[in-house]
Amino acid sequence: MVALADPTRRALFERLRSRPHTVGELARIAKIQQPSVSQHLRVLRGARLVRDRREGTRRYYSASQEGLAELRRYVERMWDDVLTAYAAADPHPLKGRAAKPREKTGAR
Repeated sequence: MVALADPTRRALFERLRSRPHTVGELARIAKIQQPSVSQHLRVLRGARLVRDRREGTRRYYSASQEGLAELRRYVERMWDDVLTAYAAADPHPLKGRAAKPREKTGAR
């Protein structure tokens, strides 16, 4: 997902997973200017990875389960593609055959 490709954005998102923060708090933590934090949050909100709620004059941002669920589906599809490609490249596939148990040798 492109929204998490930027390391600063990813760090902000990780911070929001633990608890809600304001833009000012995130700016202090990340040691970047508030307008930069706002831009990063706009991208994360567009990807549905972050949501916000107003409390008086403050706006609190937190990680969104909706975006995380979509990200999880994306990763699972990618993983399925990797497994399919791996199976197609296998020179000796089992093709549904179960391995036969080995017989014991020796006197009884």
